[in-house]
Formats: sequence, structure tokens, C-alpha cells
Amino acid sequence: MNPNVTAFVIRNIDPEGKSILEVGSRNVNGSVRQAIESMNPSSYTGVDIEAGPGVDEVCSVYDIGSQFPPQSFDIVICCEVMEHVKDWRKAINEMKNVLKIGGNLFVTTVDKGFPYHGYPMDFWRFSKEDFNYIFRDMRILTIEEDLPRQGIYMKAERRPIIGIEYNIKLYSILLKMRTDQTPNLHWLYGLYLKRRIRKLAVTVTPRWIKNIIKKI
Repeated sequence: MNPNVTAFVIRNIDPEGKSILEVGSRNVNGSVRQAIESMNPSSYTGVDIEAGPGVDEVCSVYDIGSQFPPQSFDIVICCEVMEHVKDWRKAINEMKNVLKIGGNLFVTTVDKGFPYHGYPMDFWRFSKEDFNYIFRDMRILTIEEDLPRQGIYMKAERRPIIGIEYNIKLYSILLKMRTDQTPNLHWLYGLYLKRRIRKLAVTVTPRWIKNIIKKI
């Protein structure tokens, strides 16, 4: 996890005595967990689609609402996950629903300038304007843009009533355009591979052959 992400969460969180859910908690290259647990939360639960360090329960982001009752947690944290989630609408609704009224939601992700990084897939790029629209049923406390890293970091508070339509087009890193459709995994991955092969072909083609092609 990028140190700037960790710094944002630690700088804005007040976890003492509170119940915390971390979505996508598997520690691959760093985690906020150790720092937060040192601040004495009442509980800390980490969920991920794979078992591993930092994972207390194996659970998809789509199944959080089935795994935990509504309004179960004071704080929900989701760092560097949303760009990898195919159905981002369902994922966000699940996180909102398990958050207590007045509780805080932390979401960090990347924007359009960040390159493709499949783990295992990479779908979306978000902007500050996207977050203002998607989380307009919550009280947004802060949004920060990490321009050198092309990151978006947000802290929001749950209001008594949540639930909105997400009539918005997000930027697809594979299509290189905004779309409101949930992508077909295999078709998009095939398109991505074709573009990579085409780019590679252009890179390795000798200049004299390129010049001949231009004259034809």
C-alpha cells in the first residue's frame, strides 16, 4: 500500500472504542491495520476474497451485507480496491449498508492517470467529481487528490437515509473511455491484450519498414 494512503487514513481516523471493517484487507504490500489497532478500536475485522495476512474472514465485497447485519460497524475502510471491482455499484452499496448512522467510510482509489495494474483485473478510474456524485447521499468530510500518484482519498459520514441511483459513466482503463456498463471480463481482457500486442508490434518494427508503410 502506498504510504500516502496510509497517512491519509491515519490522519483522519478516530478509531478508539469503535468497531472497524476493512474491505480488501489482505496485506500484499502494506496495510493500515497495525497502526489503527494501536489506537485501541473495540474490534477490527478484515475481509477479502482470499485468505492471507490481515484476513479474518474470506468474503467478497458483494457479500458483506449477507455476512454482517445492517449498521454493524462504526468505521468501514476500503483502500486501493475499487478500481479492481467489476460491479462497483453493488460494492459501494454493501459498504454503505453495514456502516452505522454517523459512522465513517474511508475509500481510496486511483484516477485516470494511473496505469493498468491487474490484480487480477483492473477496471475503473475515479475522479473527485465522481466521488462527489457517487457519495452524495453521505456527508463527505474530506476528499484529497494525490496528484503525483494519481490517487483519490475520501472520508464520508453516513446519513440516516442512504440509497441513490448511480447514473454515471466511469472511466474504463481497458476501453480508454467512460462507460455506464459493467464490463464483460473476457471481452475487455481480450481487447486489452490486442492493444498491448499492437503497441509492442509498433515498438519493435524497424524504422525503415515504418517509412515504407507511410509511403504506401
